[in-house]
Amino acid sequence: MSSTTQAMVPVIDFSNQNLKPGSPEWDLVKSQVREALEEYGCFEALFDPILELRKAVFGALQEVFDLPLQTKKLFVSDKPFCGYSCPPSGVFQSMAVDDAYIAENIEQYLTTSLWPQGNIAFSETLASFIQLTSKLEKTILKMILESFGLEKYMDELTDIANYQLRIMKYEKPKANEQTIGVPAHCDTNMMTLLYQNEVNGLEIQNKDGEWMNMKFSPNSFIVMIGECLSVWLNGRLSSPYHRVLMKANEDRYSIGLFSTVRGGYMVKVPTELVDDKNPMLFKPHNHEEFLKYFSSEVAKGVFRSGAVIAPLKTYCAV
Repeated sequence: MSSTTQAMVPVIDFSNQNLKPGSPEWDLVKSQVREALEEYGCFEALFDPILELRKAVFGALQEVFDLPLQTKKLFVSDKPFCGYSCPPSGVFQSMAVDDAYIAENIEQYLTTSLWPQGNIAFSETLASFIQLTSKLEKTILKMILESFGLEKYMDELTDIANYQLRIMKYEKPKANEQTIGVPAHCDTNMMTLLYQNEVNGLEIQNKDGEWMNMKFSPNSFIVMIGECLSVWLNGRLSSPYHRVLMKANEDRYSIGLFSTVRGGYMVKVPTELVDDKNPMLFKPHNHEEFLKYFSSEVAKGVFRSGAVIAPLKTYCAV
């Protein structure tokens, strides 16, 4: 197993109200984002507005995961990696809903499945989280595109964006034991923004193969590039390899926005990123078709060994 280091990823502040496109503050943060993503594929984003939702968000997560197992199993979906999921070990549980930026989808697909009589406070809390987090995601995406001279694609990528909401609970390990909450993997989406309670556990691997323990602040997210954005950028940025290792004697709750692309959209490298020195590394692919393939392979246990670190890049490599 690779060693663990106390090194940390860069911390970037997005709370400045003067953070407007074209401003000196914007250009400074944009350069910090580009530098952090080139080195680590991720960074810690400080975002003070989330503090107003913190208590309500984690109250909602505890409420939903405290429901009886048979109730949670009522939340099903025919989409890959959506609905309720709980591996046999029971260490990790998650629920995910697509197009969560549409508040009615949270109410219709998630809340009503679990509370037929309704739970307005639960729905409104998660909808508020998505609205706030998606604004931060768009800011970061715009900075990334500008840094590569690709800002003309911002409207297109915004129009085809699908914001998946995923809520997660990791059970505390047994006394004096360490358990793997989620095995090491790369996210296959465009961008991931993770927010957690006070219990740490997320580890990200650096370029030297060392695992870095992520320690969140109450007002911070961990932002990670997903494989889909890495592919779209022709490998100019890489998705970080990460895992969850449970050590604390408390349950860990986290909530994330996973931005991806809508079904039917063909992900292809912009022509601006391809030339004689930078040949095209990835073939155009339908991300929805990839997810169906990936889901079936996961079900068969193909990726459990960790032998394929970057499944999307393997899938569409030239």
